Amino acid sequence: MTDARDMLFTPVNVAGLRLRNRFVMAPMTRNFSPGGVPSDGVAAYYRRRVEADVGLIVTEGIGVDHPAALGRESMGGGASPLLHGDAALARWRAIVAGVHAAGGLIVPQLWHQGVIRVPGTGYDPQAPSARPSGIWGPTDRAMVPPDYLEAVRAPTTPLTDSEISDIIAAFARSAANARAVGFDGIALHGAHGYLIDSFLWHRTNLRDDRWGGDAATRALFAAEVVRAVRAATAPDFPIIFRFSQWKLQDYDARSAQTPDELASMLAPITDAGVDVFDASTRLFSTPAFDGSAMGLAGWIKRLTGKPVIAVGGVGLSKDLQSSFAQPTVMTDNLDLVVARMAQGEFDLIAVGRALLMDPHWVRKMRDGGAVDPFRLEAYATLD
Repeated sequence: MTDARDMLFTPVNVAGLRLRNRFVMAPMTRNFSPGGVPSDGVAAYYRRRVEADVGLIVTEGIGVDHPAALGRESMGGGASPLLHGDAALARWRAIVAGVHAAGGLIVPQLWHQGVIRVPGTGYDPQAPSARPSGIWGPTDRAMVPPDYLEAVRAPTTPLTDSEISDIIAAFARSAANARAVGFDGIALHGAHGYLIDSFLWHRTNLRDDRWGGDAATRALFAAEVVRAVRAATAPDFPIIFRFSQWKLQDYDARSAQTPDELASMLAPITDAGVDVFDASTRLFSTPAFDGSAMGLAGWIKRLTGKPVIAVGGVGLSKDLQSSFAQPTVMTDNLDLVVARMAQGEFDLIAVGRALLMDPHWVRKMRDGGAVDPFRLEAYATLD
């Protein structure tokens, strides 16, 4: 390990959390929770990575306490976990205890699929999918299977004010449950075209009431979710907010076209109580806007003043979408991570697929050792 990399492997305080290093395990859908209850394999899966020195675990998306939160979605569909019900809460309590016993920290990613959910699927198939304007979004650029697109493209009824309030309350209930079982904070999935993000994006939010309009007013729903989560937990309970430009409907989409528009969008969310932003990109080093080499994480940090997690392509030669169709190899690109972090672009670095392939990836990056190769079949296991 070079001296320049030392900063990645030394303890750091972020939003009141004392992390053993700057590595975060990014949330990745696993679908090993029959009936919404994480299996024994899920507990071991997270603990293995903490035992190998991952600083912070962000769980896979966990459905909030709302009938339409989960169902089939474009990346597949199956047994995603819940954070309500006695059996699920008992299992999460045990998972959290295991992570803590191994010296790690863990936060749940609260998830509502929103427009991405296929109507008529999930734990409550009779519940209508939740869509701000009743639409899935553009179909001409969607990087999803044709059968899935056919299942979601039909318009539905836009959400009413009372339905929106119910969903916000569902996030709050799930956040309170998270704190009760011992999680170290909350992560909100506000990216990739799912429900919160579908309010942020002008292509899925066509509303002309208080929930729609310009960048700042489209952020009202996200801000109200954050505010409700804060009220349901504690003033010092960390809240992480995942933000992306790309969507499952369009990998080249942008919720914010310019830095000024991004600032307008993030300001209400920041003011509502977010402690850390998670900037989800296909490649963390890709410039976010013309005229600057700075990535999305750097712009978010500059505009909000909050700590930021960067994610996208760490440890691999291809981005997520390309890795399913092109040869992908494990690669060491931490020098670029260090350079960007040293410039102040971000505070933590999240690792997804590299940690999925090899639970000991962080330790091997520190101490040396052959990293397990990339293999598509890893997506179907809990190694």
